[in-house]
Amino acid sequence: MHFSFTRESSFIFMVLLGSGFGALLIFLSTLCLNSYFPSFQFAYPTLQTDSPTNLTHIAFGIVGAERLMHYRKHYINSWWRPNATRGFLFLDTSPNASLLPWSPSLPPYKVSPPGIKTSIRLFRAIAEVFREMNSKDLRWLVMGDDDSIFFVDNIVTVLQQYDHTKPYYIGGLTEWFLADYRFTFHMGYGGAGIILSYPVAKAIAAVIENCTRVYGYMGIYDHMTMACTSDMGITLTVNKGMHQMDLHGDVSGFFSSHPNVPLLSFHRMHAASPYFPGKNHTESLYHLMTAAVVDQSRMLQMTVCHHRPLNWSISVSWGYSAYIYESIFPRSHLQKPIETFNHWTRPPNQGPNYIFDTRPLSNNPCEAPHVFFLDRVESGHDQTLTTYLRSKPRDLKPCASSGNHTADFIMEIHVISPSISRKEIDRCECCDVVGVDGGKVEIKYRECRMGEIIA
Repeated sequence: MHFSFTRESSFIFMVLLGSGFGALLIFLSTLCLNSYFPSFQFAYPTLQTDSPTNLTHIAFGIVGAERLMHYRKHYINSWWRPNATRGFLFLDTSPNASLLPWSPSLPPYKVSPPGIKTSIRLFRAIAEVFREMNSKDLRWLVMGDDDSIFFVDNIVTVLQQYDHTKPYYIGGLTEWFLADYRFTFHMGYGGAGIILSYPVAKAIAAVIENCTRVYGYMGIYDHMTMACTSDMGITLTVNKGMHQMDLHGDVSGFFSSHPNVPLLSFHRMHAASPYFPGKNHTESLYHLMTAAVVDQSRMLQMTVCHHRPLNWSISVSWGYSAYIYESIFPRSHLQKPIETFNHWTRPPNQGPNYIFDTRPLSNNPCEAPHVFFLDRVESGHDQTLTTYLRSKPRDLKPCASSGNHTADFIMEIHVISPSISRKEIDRCECCDVVGVDGGKVEIKYRECRMGEIIA
């Protein structure tokens, strides 16, 4: 790499030298950028593009540490599909004897070159997996960590909406406002996964060495990816179904009010409490995946219906939880997650804490829900039955202002949904309470009627 100072750049250099190291560093980086993007043009793939994107068009690059693989292999096992998904797991060292023979239920592994900083190793993996998987069928590259959980059917459905011959850099922000503020609001966080279209993946692979030299000081590979793609003129396409999960404690409130977008990923489930009561982290993951196997399109999608005779509002996060409120609430209120969780700052900072609205925990019987969690999924010919069991007694009096119609006697909720997956989630589904019998509530999903108001 070579650059020279003109009279103008020499003058700017002297000014910035007196302005501090940060300004000087940016200036030098700019000179370097002129050399690593001298006259860059995207190379678009010359392949048949009229067929819809499917799983064979996607390559996954998973980056992990060998010492953690004994624990984190369960995360990968939960979503990886041998002989269907394709890609590589990049390890920092060769697997030890306890991991051999290598399980066929895991991606094939490759060992990264030694002596490279972790952040650089992660960033270089983009180029490595692209070069290994580059073929006429490749359209998309999905990068993630060894504790990233992907929902591959939903990823395929979402990517079908994009033109893979155009430059796309897709990812999710962290839920924690302070991290976005400190780093950038323009970055896809790597634990949630980063999705690159073919032209972007190829462009990064072409300039990976120079981009590493310019931005290696950042020390975070997802930050380096953002900087490199931004210098190519590509802005992050934010996807609200990709979750970094920078949350601690009980995340059930977050998962019970998921945005109205397909669930693509979540990350770092071991940093929070187990997702289901009475189960550990691994058991919780596989229990959640029993629903995902049946219907990923509805995973965590929130549906709200009202039972007017008892003044109840019922909110279902399909495949995970169901809440009964002893008051009539509009969907616009219930879509705000109950703040059962904590963020990463200890002690808490003075807000804002999250990049989304929340509701506080409440002991008001008119506001606090009765909570139920997924127990089982039963798939039939034309419909699916999910059953949610009460997690514990609410231990509050009935809501007096809505008529003292207690829901304490309800022990389980049955939800009937169509067996056909939803291909377009431009609007949530609606539901009807078709029965309250003894200790059970039965709910049936349907498409919302034109002009229907969920309130």
